[in-house]
Amino acid sequence: MLSEALTALKGVGPALAKRLEKLGLSRVDDLLFLLPLRYEDRTQLVRIGALVAGKRCLTSGEVLLAETAYRGRRNLLVRISDGSGQLTLRFFHFSRQQQAQFQAGKHVSCFGEVRRGSAGFEMIHPEYRILREEQGAVTDDSLTPVYPATEGVQQGRLRNLTDQALEAMLKEPPPELLPQSVTDKLGMPSLADAISYLHRPPPDADVAQMQEGRHPCQQRLAFEELLAHYLSLRSLRSLAETEGAFALTHGQGRVDQFVADLPFELTGAQARVVDEIMVDLSRPHPMMRLIQGDVGSGKTVVAAIACLKAIACGVQAAIMAPTEILAEQHWRNFSDWFRPLGIEPAWLSGSQKAAARRDALSAIANGRAQLVIGTHALFQEGVEFDNLALVVIDEQHRFGVHQRMALRDKGIGKDGQPHQLVMTATPIPRTLAMAAYADLDTSVIDELPPGRQPVSTIAVPDTRRGEIIERVRAACKSGQQAYWVCPLIEESEVLDYQAAEASYQMLTEALPELRVGLVHGRMRPAEKERGMQAFKEGLIQVLVATTVIEVGVDVPNASLMIIENAERMGLSQLHQLRGRVGRGAAQSHCVLLYKGPLGRIAKERLAVLRDTNDGFVVAQRDLELRGPGELLGTRQTGLPDYRVANIVRDASLMPQVQMTAEELRRSSTSRAAAIVRRWLGDAGRYGKV
Repeated sequence: MLSEALTALKGVGPALAKRLEKLGLSRVDDLLFLLPLRYEDRTQLVRIGALVAGKRCLTSGEVLLAETAYRGRRNLLVRISDGSGQLTLRFFHFSRQQQAQFQAGKHVSCFGEVRRGSAGFEMIHPEYRILREEQGAVTDDSLTPVYPATEGVQQGRLRNLTDQALEAMLKEPPPELLPQSVTDKLGMPSLADAISYLHRPPPDADVAQMQEGRHPCQQRLAFEELLAHYLSLRSLRSLAETEGAFALTHGQGRVDQFVADLPFELTGAQARVVDEIMVDLSRPHPMMRLIQGDVGSGKTVVAAIACLKAIACGVQAAIMAPTEILAEQHWRNFSDWFRPLGIEPAWLSGSQKAAARRDALSAIANGRAQLVIGTHALFQEGVEFDNLALVVIDEQHRFGVHQRMALRDKGIGKDGQPHQLVMTATPIPRTLAMAAYADLDTSVIDELPPGRQPVSTIAVPDTRRGEIIERVRAACKSGQQAYWVCPLIEESEVLDYQAAEASYQMLTEALPELRVGLVHGRMRPAEKERGMQAFKEGLIQVLVATTVIEVGVDVPNASLMIIENAERMGLSQLHQLRGRVGRGAAQSHCVLLYKGPLGRIAKERLAVLRDTNDGFVVAQRDLELRGPGELLGTRQTGLPDYRVANIVRDASLMPQVQMTAEELRRSSTSRAAAIVRRWLGDAGRYGKV
């Protein structure tokens, strides 16, 4: 019965089944994995005289009176007593029939949150039951689960349905798919025992431990769910290894000469990652590699070397970036590197004029454009490549999975799929990378170019704005340049942010001897580019900007960054912004300007940035403070939400998950497939490119 549709249960017709689909429920066994959000204790009856404000509890009493009161709105007030005290039940929405139930002398049991009212304790809209004569209040044998809700499905209905599913499970327990050696090693209960306990915990259960998700029964389910996701990604990886790709085996001499002619020497980390990429590209299967590197670590030149390898083999390479500013910067950098080699990179973006776009499309289609750089425009309809063999995606977490697949599909041909190189400047903690990117090989550029000094970071309240402006004046007089970053473009009455335009006006007046510029996301691309270029050439000394400068912009002479309202930004974003300075030889500084008073998390965030420049440390703390969704951009990447597991809380399980997955893939592929089916169903083949 567990594998049957929900309509097999009593009381579930087509209309209810449709509503339950919104909770991800389609089969009976799905109910087993819909775990409660929290629990309520209805195992004990609390005397009215012992009630405590703020607690949710079960109590009972005799109806003394029921009356309708008009205090701003119509209220039904029911006064009950059990001899130890009195309690008012207050209803704002009620019918005449409901009011008639509460006859004086009747006994009622009720459950709800106790609040202080004008006439003593009260409960607002409690759950209640009118008791028959001589019938006592009924207590539950287990804690009462509170499930995720959806419109039109009440908690009572969900409890009834899970009761039916648990009964079916007793008759037909789900198969144990984890190896016995693993459950023994980790001291885990059986799957059926874990499910039963979590749906109907005994009165003495450790509720605090369950609320934190650390109960052994929850860990048992979290382990299997993490394992299902990991197995799914590894099977995607295996599938890719059976696909063909153009093996890039020629042109190494041209690549070596390019590296030798660079005006700087590759760091050891860059050289190591280049070697890993070259090995991948030489194989007749698509490379699927993620490069992680902190801001300023030199990922772009590594991508350039990979692109040159493809071009030297007579095929095309494409680079996709999430914003026009970053894509344009790549186009300029690659043009500077490749033009001396006789390679003219093509440019493609949504804002291009029709004639330029036609020329670019023609060059891409006939193969004249060996390297194509652009934004989302690269995978749009009408863009045809001649022989695309390498796809490079920068800031990969900014793209949705379908967008990356669309670009990959542009290169599918007789030789198979293109190689894929994805890059991120958001360092990803190892346990999170194991869970989220098991289908990719990972390379880490964990070394900054020689001569780079760590950026000195301080947090300053905005009441000291005058001192900071003087600091900007001094830095610019000494020949340096400064960024002044603001979260919003215009003043907002809702959010008390310093808007970029207001800051621009303020700095123009306060620093009349300096040239102040403004760049923000609502400007036309050409205007934005002019502003950035003027700053890069030193024509502007102070650039007021929104977070459009977060990634990619490289001005070595900028050594001072002021970030307004730093308390309202995420750690990774602040770290990215800070990475715009410290790219030259001069000691650089970042000032986090905040509006007090600071909350606990804001204080922790700013303290992390003051204490470290290490992107991996920053990412780990960001993960702990904000969760994986923000760090990875999972709303975009297509990673599904976990039902039980929490990748931050359960990170310690990942090494054992990885070992168990490899063991199952070797010894029992059918069991591995069953685990994926149990947890992911038809979504078992979700993918990332």
